[in-house]
Amino acid sequence: MVIKLLKGYMFFIIGLMLLYTLRHFYFTVQRLLGRQKLYYGDIITSRMKTISVLIPMHNEELVLRNALDALLECDYDRALMEIIPINDHSTDRTGEMLEEYHSKYDFIRPLHRHTGRRGKPSGLNDAMKIAKGEIIVVFDADYRPARNLLKQISLGFEDPHVGAVMGRVIPYNANKNMLTRLISLERSGGYQVDQQARYNLGAVPQYGGTVGGFRKDYLLETGGFRENILAEDTELTYRLFTNGWKVLYANSAECYEESPETWNIRGRQIRRWSRGHNQVLFHYFFPTLFSPYMTLIQKLDGIFLLFVYAVPMFTMVGWLVSMALFFLGEMNIMSGWWVILFLGVYDSFGNFAPFFEVGTSLVLDGTPKEATLLPLLMFNFFFYMWHISLGFFDAVADVVTGRTTVWDKTARAKRSKEAVK
Repeated sequence: MVIKLLKGYMFFIIGLMLLYTLRHFYFTVQRLLGRQKLYYGDIITSRMKTISVLIPMHNEELVLRNALDALLECDYDRALMEIIPINDHSTDRTGEMLEEYHSKYDFIRPLHRHTGRRGKPSGLNDAMKIAKGEIIVVFDADYRPARNLLKQISLGFEDPHVGAVMGRVIPYNANKNMLTRLISLERSGGYQVDQQARYNLGAVPQYGGTVGGFRKDYLLETGGFRENILAEDTELTYRLFTNGWKVLYANSAECYEESPETWNIRGRQIRRWSRGHNQVLFHYFFPTLFSPYMTLIQKLDGIFLLFVYAVPMFTMVGWLVSMALFFLGEMNIMSGWWVILFLGVYDSFGNFAPFFEVGTSLVLDGTPKEATLLPLLMFNFFFYMWHISLGFFDAVADVVTGRTTVWDKTARAKRSKEAVK
């Protein structure tokens, strides 16, 4: 019986790999050859929405000037906007520097949080209570929005059925080292192809927690962000879709981020993403499956997306199972054409599936020479598999124990102009 269970798991893994491979490949073909769904960027309106720009900050003295200065350059009527930097239990000069901006610009209204629970969801919840805007736009402290970004995001909400709008993230420190270059490849494929294809197909483009906006009233009416879920952006995406709202993706709405520059920082970031995403999986699997508001393609894509941060754990267990079968002398389950199928599916998922999307995105972005780095993504796969698996088990422990989560902020490497001086 044990042998049969192990063999059954191997076939499960092969089937799972094949499904995700086909998904990657289909998105790539759709992005290259399919009909491209336009964003609402060409809408002309005489009345722009009132917006509140929220920027969670915990010890961000190294980067906050870059973010605020970029926002001050944005093409948006200042009478219709406010900027609320959230000083979340900072112990450096963040609070002092924010007050300097407030003294110069009355529409920059810092919120200083020195009590209560620290973390992005908690900070956003407090800021929404004092925000005056109809639309909430969120940026992380190390992001630098393009000049037209606020207007691009705001226009999407002219559609009354739209609950959130997501822009595109592009690393500005891509050339720092090999890690940042590989992250840049992932970002390119993830947004230029994957997000755009899902938007084209009417599937589930994802609100990403930064470089995006949402309707304030809906969040407040539904209780705000759930403070124990570390992926508040993914949770909002599924809350919207399962309740009949739309999420738009604006590929031309660009914002520039600082990517992690060390493997240790990147590993901790990936682990947090995995933990939060799998928390959402446990909460929204059945609501997604049975939502009366979601189409069949949205449910299928929604389920695939929910399991994205669980698949690496399944794969790692599959390797352990294959080793056990090998030492038990039971690896004869795969012979003949099954060997070819297994190798093809394994390579496509483990090594080559991202190539479909990343390679296509590099061509679309006009940087095909970066394709020489594609083979190195194989090493990222092993690195991510370990940290994503740790995040999965963190999420399981959260559910079992009901423990309180603690926000693990990504450490910054880039210094602001003043700090460099």
